[in-house]
This record gives sequence, structure tokens and C-alpha cells, in this order.
Amino acid sequence: MEEATTRQRIVDALREAPATPRELSKRLGVPTDVVYDHVRHVAKSLDNADEQLLVAPPTCKDCGFSGFDDPLAAPSRCPECKCERLTEPELVIESA
Repeated sequence: MEEATTRQRIVDALREAPATPRELSKRLGVPTDVVYDHVRHVAKSLDNADEQLLVAPPTCKDCGFSGFDDPLAAPSRCPECKCERLTEPELVIESA
């Protein structure tokens, strides 16, 4: 039996429960930046399926800003207050 690809393992994990890229990184044993790359591809591949990738964007822990341009990015600081204390985006796959 073939072992599942990293992308398939990410999809399977996100079908089970919401997770942040860091949580997926730890669970799957791959770097966080690799998770971000794979998640972008997963989002595109699910466009034609009966499922969709939902993303709760990062949020600034100081001012609450959550209007980041790319919710699938790991911003380094808040554009509003310049704080570096940000939550990670939370990802989940749900049926459409």
C-alpha cells in the first residue's frame, strides 16, 4: 500500500478538525513554510470538489486587526499597530 502524500495527509487532518499551520507542521513532521505551500495547492485543488478550504485569518493580539491581504500567509507584524504578536490562521476543510 502506498503512503499518502504530504498534501493528502494535510487534507485528511483538516477534514478531521481545524488546525493551524504550526499544528499541522508538528503533526506531519514537515516545516511550517512547507505546510503553507501545500495548503495553497490544496485550496486550488478543492475548488472543483464538493469541499472547500475555510481560513480564519491571523489576528493581532494587541489591536484585533484581522484584515490581512493574504490569510494564507504568515505575517510578521500587524499593519495597524506594528505589533508582532499575531495568531496563526486556522484552517479547516468542510463540505460545500
